[in-house]
Amino acid sequence: MNTNQFLSNLPKNRWKVSLLFPWTSPGVVSSRNPHPLPRQARTQLAGFMASNTGKKLIQIDVSSDTVCPWCFVGKKNLEKAMEQSKDKFDFEVRWHPFFLNPNAPKEGIKKSDFYRMKFGPTQFEHATARMTEIFRGLGMEYDMSGLTGSTMDSHRLITLSAHQGYDKQNALVEELFQSYFCQGKFIGDRQVLLDAARKVGIEGAEELLKDSNKGVDEVKEELNKYSSGISGVPHFVINGKYQLSGGQPPNIFIRAFEVAAKDGAQ
Repeated sequence: MNTNQFLSNLPKNRWKVSLLFPWTSPGVVSSRNPHPLPRQARTQLAGFMASNTGKKLIQIDVSSDTVCPWCFVGKKNLEKAMEQSKDKFDFEVRWHPFFLNPNAPKEGIKKSDFYRMKFGPTQFEHATARMTEIFRGLGMEYDMSGLTGSTMDSHRLITLSAHQGYDKQNALVEELFQSYFCQGKFIGDRQVLLDAARKVGIEGAEELLKDSNKGVDEVKEELNKYSSGISGVPHFVINGKYQLSGGQPPNIFIRAFEVAAKDGAQ
C-alpha cells in the first residue's frame, strides 16, 4: 500500500483519540475482562500470587502501539504510581501489541505532513501544542520531526524481548518511545530498532529483523489474545481483571492497585 492509499483508507477516529484526548473514563476501574485468561492463570490470580519479597504482586498487561503518544504518557504515569506503591506491592509489567493503523506503509511518512493532512492545520497545531505541554510536564521534549509508519517490526522486537525478561521488555519499550517521540527517529528503521535492542541487552534482534516473517505469527497471537476486544490504547489490565484505558494519572493507577489487592485478598 502506498502513502496516498494509506492516508485515504486511514480510520478516522483512533489516531484522533490517541492524540487529543488523554483520559478515557477517568477514575473508573472496570472489572470486565474482554480476553479471558487460561484457567491456570485465573487460578493463580484468584489465589493472588505473592512475590518472593512477601509483598503482593501486581501484574499489569499493557496493550499499546509504539507510535501512540498517550501510550508513552500512560507508561510514565504508571511508573510514577508504581514508585509510590513500591512499599506495598511488587510489579510485573507485560507489553502487548496493538496497531493503530495496520496498513501503515513500511517506508514511512513525514509525521508533520501526515497529521496535517489527517486533521487539518488547526487541529494539528492544537494537538502538537497539547502534547508538547504534557511531555514537558513529564520532563521530556515532544519531537514531531521524522517519519511515522508501520510498527510491525517494533512489535516483533518487543515480543521477542518478553522471552528475555519483562524488565528487559519494559526497558526496550522505553527506548523505542524515547527514540520516536523525543528524538525524531523512525520506528520502522531497522538500525533504530537494533540500537535500542543493543542498549538494553536484547539478544537475537539482528536475526529477527533480517527475516520480515520471523515473529509475525507470535505478534498476531498476542494481538488476538490481549488486544482483540479493545478499541484504543493504552489499555491496562491489572491482575487479569481490572481495566483502565487512556493516559490515566498516577492516582488512578494507585486506586486500581488497591482495588485489585483487596479483591485478591478475599
